[in-house]
Amino acid sequence: MASPTPVLSQRQLRYDRKGLTDAELLHLYKAILLPRMIEEKMLILLRQNRISKWFSGIGQEGVAVGTTEALAATDYIFPLHRNLGVFTSRGMELSQLFCQWQGKAAGFTKGRDRSFHFGAPDYHIIGMISHLGAMLGVAGGTALAANLSGTGAIALAYSGDGGASEGDFHEALNVAAVWELPVIFVVENNGYGLSTPSSEQFRCKQFTDKAAGYGMKGVQVDGNNVLEVYRTTKKLAEQMRKERKPVLLECMTFRMRGHEEASGTKYVPQALMDEWAQKDPVANYELYLLESGLLTEAAVKSTRKALKKQIDDALEVMFDTPDIVPDLAAELADVYPPALAAAKAPRQEPAAGDRELRFVDAISEGLRQGMAQNDKLVLMGQDIADYGGVFKITDGFVQEFGKHRVRNTPLCESAIIACGFGLSLEGYASMVEMQFADFVSCGFNQIVNNLAKNHYRWAHAPNVTVRMPTGAGMAAGPFHSQSNEAWFFHTPGLVVLYPASPYDAKGLLTAALEYAGPVMYFEHKKLYRSLQGAVPAQYYTLPIGKGRVVQAGTDLSIITYGMGVLWAKEAATRFPHASIEIIDLRTLLPWDRELVCESVKKTGKCLVLHEDTLTGGIGAEVASVVAEELFPWLDGPVVRVGSLDTPVPFNAKLEEQFLPPARLQERLDFLLGF
Repeated sequence: MASPTPVLSQRQLRYDRKGLTDAELLHLYKAILLPRMIEEKMLILLRQNRISKWFSGIGQEGVAVGTTEALAATDYIFPLHRNLGVFTSRGMELSQLFCQWQGKAAGFTKGRDRSFHFGAPDYHIIGMISHLGAMLGVAGGTALAANLSGTGAIALAYSGDGGASEGDFHEALNVAAVWELPVIFVVENNGYGLSTPSSEQFRCKQFTDKAAGYGMKGVQVDGNNVLEVYRTTKKLAEQMRKERKPVLLECMTFRMRGHEEASGTKYVPQALMDEWAQKDPVANYELYLLESGLLTEAAVKSTRKALKKQIDDALEVMFDTPDIVPDLAAELADVYPPALAAAKAPRQEPAAGDRELRFVDAISEGLRQGMAQNDKLVLMGQDIADYGGVFKITDGFVQEFGKHRVRNTPLCESAIIACGFGLSLEGYASMVEMQFADFVSCGFNQIVNNLAKNHYRWAHAPNVTVRMPTGAGMAAGPFHSQSNEAWFFHTPGLVVLYPASPYDAKGLLTAALEYAGPVMYFEHKKLYRSLQGAVPAQYYTLPIGKGRVVQAGTDLSIITYGMGVLWAKEAATRFPHASIEIIDLRTLLPWDRELVCESVKKTGKCLVLHEDTLTGGIGAEVASVVAEELFPWLDGPVVRVGSLDTPVPFNAKLEEQFLPPARLQERLDFLLGF
């Protein structure tokens, strides 16, 4: 296969070496040549069927190398799948990088993810997930951490012109601008989003035009000119270390290969390919150095020979590395961080005492004490600062902890959750408040594809707690009343908590804030000011993954959580001659199977109750386990009671019909009489 690097008879790019030493110029030559030579080798191996797939960045090396070389080693970089020069410029061990691409255990993700989908915090590189734009907000989080800690570090994140159409792009830039976060947002404008030309992606003339709309500086450079990219990035970075404001850097470039090799480039006019081939960033820079006398033909050959040996030696190590032998225990163990075992450990729970708190006040107190316990805990949410949140849970927090830790956010749920992820990379914890649980759908991708999967992928569990005011019963209609805990119950890596008492509300929230991993914390809105209970004044945490026996019984077990606990207690009073046991799960993921099984073995009958709609609810999983594992102990069918399979209606009478109590008594009567 012929080398993709063209041989130019005449240089097409103009270079300005002002302020750069000979050593710096030659260093940049090796830095831009190495990823090109790796790519050329990968294309050969692909044709030999020795690797499975390749996403080429040939033609765009000037962007990755120029920007990375201009930054400090402690600045975070968030690359995409055409930014090989980021990894090589940061001096990554090539054999480990090659093992990553081949899905071997010696790679960065133990074979669990592909190509550049990994993070390497030791190198301050955090790779992408497949959802374009998802890491832009994470970059903002690392920049916020730098602002809070005063390190002077900045962040740089890449986007393609296609990815810039994503909502995450808008949200990340908007938040960075409002919060003055030092992020260089690099848009690699290569004219296409896969096969879709830019004319079908956006109508603005250039991406720098968008910068003004966010109130940030916009700068455009020739992305194929490594010196221009390097010098511009270095200047922007130096300014940003002082002024701490984001910048949009548009790099005009071109992708000379397909989106991935199998897709080809037939959709690109040949004249355009020929034009950009003459602007090749590696060939032009090499010719410039030859013309300047800094390189000789002999030096070029010597450099290429040395780099080829480096690549071949690393490939040999990779190919000699054994393939993965699946280990079931290891796979399951890495879904959650080791911190989960500690969070689940039994502990001496404090006596509740006789001090009464409302449900809402218990949450507020837990949050306030969590802030006092950890000065690296940051709260983020809409209207939570001076206003105190729509439910007043953070009322007075700004005066106590300051606006740097209690932060009003734009309506950018995805970017703010991503920001929490970024904060965690620098040792911060965060609480993100959804104004209503229903609105979490706008940040769904960040939770289920970024937060939840990250420990399994490359061993970092983001310490992010998402508070979710949830539930119906207040005639608030279909967009402020949903019980959507089942959306997250199906996602390994998340912890899902749902308290039903003020005591549990405080202790589970503080446990969530301490836990080094992502937590979805559901709090029922109707309980806020209608439920009171005894709560210790001191700081305490409750074990994650442990349910509680609300009341003991021998005739029937009700397995429930949240508002269901109150419904179950009320319904049980209508059967004074029956001994009904009520189990409150408290933690929905991972749920307390042992406690449930003990209860059902004792009573022989099981009813599972939840507020969520019946089909596909958490009760279905509980019922399935009971039916499958406890069949010999059952004296009747496992019964489920949930809300109707409709959206939550607004009209109070329709809502009453929708909710489970309308059917609970009849189903209890049926099961007790079976």
